[in-house]
Amino acid sequence: MEPTLLYFDDEAGPAARLADAAGFSAAAVARHRFPDGELRLRLPERLPPNVVIFRSLYRPNEKLIELLLTARTAHQLGARRLSLVSPYLAYMRQDIAFNPGEAISQRVVGAFLADLFDDLVTIDPHLHRIHSLDEAIPLRNAVALSGAPMLATLIAQHRTNPLLVGPDAESAQWVAQAAASHGWDSAVCSKQRHGDRDVDVALPTGLAARNREVVLIDDVASSGHTLARAAEALLAAGAASVDVAVTHALFADDALLLVHRAGVSEVWSTDCIPHPSNALAVAPMLAEALRAIGVGQAT
Repeated sequence: MEPTLLYFDDEAGPAARLADAAGFSAAAVARHRFPDGELRLRLPERLPPNVVIFRSLYRPNEKLIELLLTARTAHQLGARRLSLVSPYLAYMRQDIAFNPGEAISQRVVGAFLADLFDDLVTIDPHLHRIHSLDEAIPLRNAVALSGAPMLATLIAQHRTNPLLVGPDAESAQWVAQAAASHGWDSAVCSKQRHGDRDVDVALPTGLAARNREVVLIDDVASSGHTLARAAEALLAAGAASVDVAVTHALFADDALLLVHRAGVSEVWSTDCIPHPSNALAVAPMLAEALRAIGVGQAT
């Protein structure tokens, strides 16, 4: 019996692309909101042994409750193996307590998800001090894919011999992956953060950016301030153009406008988070990852 992909109506498009790529049937989880804000969810009356839930966890707080209710109910309705596909995975950045009394959200949310699911597939989780996703989410199949290679392929279609630049040290792994796939030059800026929207960015010493087509590449664009400061510095150093390529296009509030005002020409992103900048569909990569861990095989 083929797996069923459960999804929510606000993600019908990307869920349908994944179901098509993976050869799954798809069914929506119906939602009703009571006046006090509580949710009532309704799943199909019967489910096959393999069930995949698709939920990208941007604006995550209510979605975590949805996952709790959906996962527990899916088991009651026949699911024996339950897999979560979450292209954007929230609450991964805080892996230590920076101040006394702070919740280490990565551990808490990681344990919560591991208790609900047998498998988890995501793309470019925002990990800092750990090396693999299963350290945060203790599952046999905690799969972290990378959007860097597909972003590099897209960049190659639009720019000739670009210079890839990471806006901060955390972006180094994505810059290295993308640059290595095409033999491009690359560099990484340094950043000093004073607040969520107050950052200083410095170019590497001796960076030869003059007359180069530069692409800033990173896993996520949130407030846009780091990208904007990096773009301004590159243009001041003589770059011919500056574009942005990111896996996760959060672009909160006026972040996209801020980036363009800083001189960025093109912004390209994957569809892990729906956004006007989406230029790449991740469904084929997600489907391949599910096949690799045996989702869809007889249980």
